[in-house]
Amino acid sequence: MAAFPQVRVIIDGKEQRVNRPTGYEAQKPYYSGKKKAHTVKTQVVVDPCGRIEAVSDSVPGGANHDLPLLCGSGVLEQLAPGEAAMVDKGYVGLANYFPDVPAVIPFKASRGHPLTEEQEAYNREAARHRIVVEHPMAQLNRFTVLRQVFRGRQRSRHGRVIRVVAKLVNRRLRVKPLKTYAA
Repeated sequence: MAAFPQVRVIIDGKEQRVNRPTGYEAQKPYYSGKKKAHTVKTQVVVDPCGRIEAVSDSVPGGANHDLPLLCGSGVLEQLAPGEAAMVDKGYVGLANYFPDVPAVIPFKASRGHPLTEEQEAYNREAARHRIVVEHPMAQLNRFTVLRQVFRGRQRSRHGRVIRVVAKLVNRRLRVKPLKTYAA
């Protein structure tokens, strides 16, 4: 993380499939067009060393975007002045909600406006450092309860389950830390 010394947290979202709710109105908020399935979404906050610091409550995956989930979580309000957050392209527009919080956000190409070489180089560098959040996410997925379809009848329990698994992952990371990357 030498290229981004001000980064205090790295934030990413995790979607997990759930059984389809009965009734059209009940299943509508859970349908994720991205995954083409019914999902619940959870936000995971990781420090630059790879330890999971916070896990949000689980919300229906189709009706909730990453950015409003971050705004409602209160994670960015807890950062000290000058500390930054690193996020992915799903959080474009974060500066509109939190203008005082510095954020490392990759550039996003739009139709008719491709990225410049400098923007592509910036995105590559940010991706090399964002891998810190992807490794704990992979560790979370090693547990079958978070990898397969969540079959719990009460979807409200999903948040508690993912918090317990996050504690187990943190304990495992204390024993065997993740690979560190040279700058």
